[in-house]
Amino acid sequence: MNLNAPLIEKMSGNPWFRSLPLAERQNLVENSTQMRLAVGESLFRRGDPPAGFFGIVDGRLKASSVRSDGKEGILVILEPGNWFGQMSTITGWPSAFDVTAVEAALVLKLSPEAFNAFMQNAVFARAIAVLLCQHTSLLYQMLEDATLHSTRTRIARRLMRLARGDATLAAEHRAKIPVSQDTLAMMLGISRQTLALELKAMAAQGAVALRYGHVEIVSMDVLMSFDD
Repeated sequence: MNLNAPLIEKMSGNPWFRSLPLAERQNLVENSTQMRLAVGESLFRRGDPPAGFFGIVDGRLKASSVRSDGKEGILVILEPGNWFGQMSTITGWPSAFDVTAVEAALVLKLSPEAFNAFMQNAVFARAIAVLLCQHTSLLYQMLEDATLHSTRTRIARRLMRLARGDATLAAEHRAKIPVSQDTLAMMLGISRQTLALELKAMAAQGAVALRYGHVEIVSMDVLMSFDD
């Protein structure tokens, strides 16, 4: 009996992890160590040496950068099934951002040495290339939003990505977006007041509903109409 089967099944809700052959998923989990993080605890910080390849079993983490004056910009919310850390592990470059638990989390860690051994397998290496492409595409979308679109369009587009799990890129959308308005404002690089005004206007048009601690998508069609 495979004792990791329930964990593998749970993490296979992530499209990238599910795309791996079952044997690869089993090997990845079996060769990883488990780490538990408390709320606010860092997995690694910007400038740290490569720490390995990580997968989230439970909880959520944020990848963020903090300016010298303390202002934080949240790049992405990482959810169960997400894997990350491949870029610095491949290149040997220091970590480019902080990763911190926003909920109590259980994380799998594949050491850099084990990751490099896995990369000798063509199937795994190709899967890592796909993961890198997905992350690069997400960064291009964020850059496009920041440089070409209005604030309301940026909010709508980010909510649509969050509905698919942000970095997860799931095929199905979910209605409940489990992020606070404070977090969403930090993801967009706008003030909490500006976000509140825009969300109120979007709610008046039937796109979203504002709930305690989260935003609910009422109509994806209306949300998609906020496109300039």
